[in-house]
Amino acid sequence: MREFGLTRWARQSGPEGSGDGPAPGRSNSWTIAATCAAAVSLAVFTVFRHGHAATMVDMLVYRAEGQAVVRGEDLYAMRLPGWDLPATYPPFAAMLFVPSTWFDVSTLRVLVMLLNYALLALAVHLSLKLAGWGKQHRTAVVILAAGLGIWLEPVFTTFQYGQVNLGILCLVLWDLTRSDRNRFKGVGIGLAIAIKITPGLFAVYLLLTGRIRAALVSGGTFLAAGLIGWAALPDASYGFWTKYLWDPSRVGVTVLVDNQSLRGAVCRLLDVNDPGLVGLIASALVGAFGLGVAVLAGRSARVLRRADAWGGVCTAFTALLVSPISWTHHWVWCIPLIALLVVEARTRARRVLLGVTVVVFFSHVMWTVPHRWGRGVAWYWQLPGALYAPLGIAVLVVLGVRLYRARRQAVDDSGGGAWALLAAKLDRDPALTNRT
Repeated sequence: MREFGLTRWARQSGPEGSGDGPAPGRSNSWTIAATCAAAVSLAVFTVFRHGHAATMVDMLVYRAEGQAVVRGEDLYAMRLPGWDLPATYPPFAAMLFVPSTWFDVSTLRVLVMLLNYALLALAVHLSLKLAGWGKQHRTAVVILAAGLGIWLEPVFTTFQYGQVNLGILCLVLWDLTRSDRNRFKGVGIGLAIAIKITPGLFAVYLLLTGRIRAALVSGGTFLAAGLIGWAALPDASYGFWTKYLWDPSRVGVTVLVDNQSLRGAVCRLLDVNDPGLVGLIASALVGAFGLGVAVLAGRSARVLRRADAWGGVCTAFTALLVSPISWTHHWVWCIPLIALLVVEARTRARRVLLGVTVVVFFSHVMWTVPHRWGRGVAWYWQLPGALYAPLGIAVLVVLGVRLYRARRQAVDDSGGGAWALLAAKLDRDPALTNRT
């Protein structure tokens, strides 16, 4: 069966095919072509943004939080004028937003756009590294993927709102691509937790997959950042950690189509604002299953290629699914997912999964659905209004099945029983991961 271009590049550039690679002249030609394609894509995106006047409203909220810190105002009583949006991040994050107050809004828009462009390219680079893509074609692929990736709905919306999601993604990916022997592994995840809380599941993942030091480093970094926030903003810190953190209504309305968490999908399916016990049970089951698959993947390097990469992606998708609110722009983890699927698209079934994933994240289809879900919305809007949650669950299930088959194959090959199976699953082989 013929391979399409990116898959062939991945085979030639990855660990299995990291030989001589293409001639330098041909490599330069690919880089030039990728640069031209990316430039055209970014030019079209810039024209589109200019015509549709992106609000970058979340950037304005961050700036208002920074102003509240500078002025000594009540951080969590602050509301963005004209939008009535409150501060939702921890005090430490608000302190990081202080530099945004040094610029007027027009200048800040340009700076945030440029920063997000750079973070998108870095996220693609780290995703390729996580997926085991070799260095031969990486420059061309990063340029091309960053140029085209801006049209992925989560990335597009991140740019439109001026969000911090790409920064959070890069912090976590930086840690996941570090060797387990790196003493600083865990710092990126700890900072991500200190800024946005939900990446905390990655610390659990590190702990359960035996990276004790990295888990402790992430926890220590988070604690240190929290103490810095508490020392600088004691009243705001007390209010956030005892009250505002536990109030999901401050983040937004659960039933909105923008919310692509499992809870949001259940709300729209049942046509309610609060799914109650049903939503709690669904989130608990998916959370337990997803974390279990992630941990098994992370401990299965002997029987699963790119085990740690799949473990990290499954951890991210589990966190997105079980969080009360996961806005569409939170799903920037589609970038490492697509990188993994491209590298592994060697069979028809895997190419189908790659195709479905690409279509879902490039489609923007949820924005054709009635935004404020209410009674009378036709049943056929259910799936278009909740594409990310079913896809996230499908990724977990597919990997779970793949792990099961790999375990069975390991037992058949070794001729062992249940204990041999368990040993094959829990033994980790650094040669097949990014831990060296």
